[in-house]
Amino acid sequence: MRKTFKLMLAVVAAMSLTLSAYAADYITLASTTSTENSGLFDAVLPKFTDATGIEVRVVAVGTGQAFEIARRGDADSLLVHDTAGEQRFVENGYASERADVMYNDFVLIGPASDPANIRTAENAAEAFSAIAKAEAPFASRGDDSGTNRAELRRWESAGVEPDGDWYRELGSGMGPTLNTAAAMDAYVMSDRATWVAFGNRQNLTLLFEGDKVLFNQYGSLLLSEEKHPHLKHDLAKQWHNWLLSEEGQQAIADFHVDGQQLFFPNAK
Repeated sequence: MRKTFKLMLAVVAAMSLTLSAYAADYITLASTTSTENSGLFDAVLPKFTDATGIEVRVVAVGTGQAFEIARRGDADSLLVHDTAGEQRFVENGYASERADVMYNDFVLIGPASDPANIRTAENAAEAFSAIAKAEAPFASRGDDSGTNRAELRRWESAGVEPDGDWYRELGSGMGPTLNTAAAMDAYVMSDRATWVAFGNRQNLTLLFEGDKVLFNQYGSLLLSEEKHPHLKHDLAKQWHNWLLSEEGQQAIADFHVDGQQLFFPNAK
């Protein structure tokens, strides 16, 4: 009986060690809703896990929230799309390294009737100005995400301070914001990847694209070991380096929705 009990204890201890080892082989990644909503992570993360044995658990939020999560030390790695904010994050000592990973672009979506006539706009500033002049409904994420920050820069470039009943700040992710825009027949700025993957379009259509100011760069950051020594820096570095590697870059390039490549790798 005593031998059986000791054997059971040994088995339980071995299982606990195995489970502990398995539980240690993951990182928490704070990233954007666009990388999640588009389906990119569903395609890319299994390839990384197969190559390294490391699982990536994603917390998909707006870029501003992702910065805050990483600043608190509640994530092991960071993948976002606000280059200026990322550079400040490094300068302020919260990350030791930042690298370009991939890019796509932002697009302006709106009702097919296009009451502000942005189809004919020559540039993004003209399109945003036309929406404000027409006081046409505009759905803004309003959540301090990378998309929201980029949108606010576009209003500023157009010389517009968006205000009034026509401008709705929702405080929501890209998918829910597109759903609200569809229900309202409103204009909205979206990253192209989420728009292509979005299924509830109703009367919405892509109305303006192609201005170079709508370029949308994504970056990976290695977080500070000095500020947060408890994080899984070794595992996070493997993820960061894999994203920049030929294998990781090819995995990004291989991701398509409806025959369209949604992210373009550009690691240097």
